[in-house]
Order: sequence, then C-alpha cells, then structure tokens
Amino acid sequence: MFPIVNFFRSRSEKEIFPSKFMVVDLSRNLAINLFPTIEGGGCKPVNQNNLRKRLISLLKPLKPRLPDEPDIIADKFFNNLHLIKKQLEQDAEFIALNDPAASGIDEVILAYPGFYAILIYRLAHSLAGLGVPVIPRVITEHAHSLTGIDINPGANIGEQFFIDHGTGIVIGETAIIGNRVKLYQGVTIGALSVNKAMASTKRHPTIEDDVIIYAGSTILGGNTIIGHDSVIGGNVWLTESVPPYSMVYNKHQTTVKDREKKGEI
Repeated sequence: MFPIVNFFRSRSEKEIFPSKFMVVDLSRNLAINLFPTIEGGGCKPVNQNNLRKRLISLLKPLKPRLPDEPDIIADKFFNNLHLIKKQLEQDAEFIALNDPAASGIDEVILAYPGFYAILIYRLAHSLAGLGVPVIPRVITEHAHSLTGIDINPGANIGEQFFIDHGTGIVIGETAIIGNRVKLYQGVTIGALSVNKAMASTKRHPTIEDDVIIYAGSTILGGNTIIGHDSVIGGNVWLTESVPPYSMVYNKHQTTVKDREKKGEI
C-alpha cells in the first residue's frame, strides 16, 4: 500500500487566500474596462481607480509571497494596462481579418471565446510577470471553464494571436509562441511527461512566427521547436522539432463506397 500523506495543514497553519469570487469578478470588470462592448450594449466600465483598490485588497492576503507591496504591484499592473489593450486590439483585428465568418472586430470582441481566453490570459500573464501568485491561475482557469481553452498564465505568447473555435486547446506554462500564430480546436502544446522535479525547466514547445496548427494536433516537449512559417496538419503527433517552412501531415486513406450500387440500401 502507498503511505498516506497529509497534505492539509492544521487550520492555524493554512495560508489565507483572496476570495475566488472577487478575483473572478475583478477579471470580468477588467475585461469590461478594456472593451465595454464585450458584454453588449449598456454595459458601463468600472472606474480604473476602483479596480486598483480591488486588486490591492486581493493582494493583501498574499503579501508574504509578493516581491513588492500590494499598492506598488497594483500601480505597475495598471500602468501596463494600455499596452495590454493595444496587444488585444491587434489580436482582435488579426482574428477578424483571418476568419471569413467574422463580420468585424466588434463581433470578435463580443462573441468569440478565443478572444476572451486570450484577453484573460494577457491580464493574468501581466500579473504573473509581476510576481503575483495564485490570482493569475484562478482567472485563467475560470476562463478555461467558460471557453474550453486552457492557457497557463506563465506561457509567453506574441502579438496577433488567433484561436479559431478553440474548444480543447491546451497551452502549457513554459510554452513560447511567436507572432501571428493560428491555432484550431483541440490543439495541445504540452509536456512530454509530468514530473514535479521538472517544475523549473522548460517543458513545453516553442512555436515560432507565422505557424498554423490545425485541429487535434499534439506538440510536446521543451526542446521541440516548430520553425516559422510551418503548417501542422490535423491530428499530428509531434515530439521533435521541424525546420521553418515545413508542412507536417498524416498520410491516410479515405474510401468512398456507393451504398446503393452495393445493395446496402
């Protein structure tokens, strides 16, 4: 039998965490502040100073684990917010330009789960970069539950990122994704193995600029590099690097039978 390990400390030793509901509510209001159209007509953005106060209150329980005072971290985050918005505007424009089904940028912002997942990721990534624990993961996992898209806040994702459909996408913590990358549903950018001892190592692939990865493909490993301008076909399994301008696909055979001539109808 395996030994039973008590991972739960006594009540007096438990860490104090911010309210999960308040963390999620903050992320929602940050999204509205950046793009009021994200929840449709009549939605009024919350004042940024009010949001700053909310963030400080959520950071206070985590103070022993923070690299700076909560108010300093909050100031740095909100000073960067205009840059995050610029990135997201580029994402929305890139999606609208590349998806024939999109009627325009407003529709992308209002309706596309891929855009919402990217928005929350970029907010969470900024907080994680400031040394904030727990909160970034809470908000990306909430976005995961809403969209089916799982982006770890530690991943590094470049400009003009396009997620089409999106359901089932997984992007790991140490993944590096370049500019103008397009991902379709069911894509996994993951680790070859799960081992706690590898926590501080690069476990997830690097996807260079202008790569397209089609539905259902799995790309694994920290040393795996997908060269720029490559196309990865659907349902491909990759654990090794490919050079720039590669086309990677599975060979398969599809047979079409005439059921009426065969007497099956």
